[in-house]
Amino acid sequence: MSVSEDRTVQPATVPAPVSSIADPAPLGLAAFALTTLLLSAKNAGWMTHATGSAWLGFAFAYGGLGQFAAGMWEFRRGNTFGATAFGTYGTFWIGLALWVELVANPAVAAIAKAPSTAAATVASLNHDLGWITLAFAIVSLYLWVLTSQVNLAIFLVFLGLVVTLIVLAIGNFDAGSALLPTGTIKVGGYIGLVTALLAFYASAAGVATGMGGRLKFPVGKPLVS
Repeated sequence: MSVSEDRTVQPATVPAPVSSIADPAPLGLAAFALTTLLLSAKNAGWMTHATGSAWLGFAFAYGGLGQFAAGMWEFRRGNTFGATAFGTYGTFWIGLALWVELVANPAVAAIAKAPSTAAATVASLNHDLGWITLAFAIVSLYLWVLTSQVNLAIFLVFLGLVVTLIVLAIGNFDAGSALLPTGTIKVGGYIGLVTALLAFYASAAGVATGMGGRLKFPVGKPLVS
């Protein structure tokens, strides 16, 4: 005799997936900080005994590729803000380095063949930098507003960045045919150095948190929650 039993099968409980990707933000912040430090030292007039181009290779490799990779990992983690910020500034550094290699250096080299064009050429290059820094100041401005929902450390990093870019935009538009950093550009360089130090701190805080040890760096609460 066959007996049919009506049984309700309960679905097995599936544990929530755990991301195997470490937090990429400390890498992105460190890459941003180091490259910003090198370029800001040049803008501040500190590299009088150096070529002044130490930042260029790292704009491709660390500030560029490192930050861009961090941004792509932030996409994987579902962090829209981190992906947008690191993707934006990673490609900013790559784009700036390409502008130097493809536009600025050839233009300066051409001055040797036509010295009479030196003033106009340098002025146009300074205006290029003015437009570049102004454009990224606009992007940085709304990202800075949104950092009020992250934490105080990141808020201060972006505040320093916005001020740096605005001051550099003003300085480059006003530089005329000056080859060396003007007073305004030097001010932007000093603010950039402070911004780099803030970013290094935020990176260190992220690394400490990821390690899970007893050593922690406070980053403050979000201003808007």
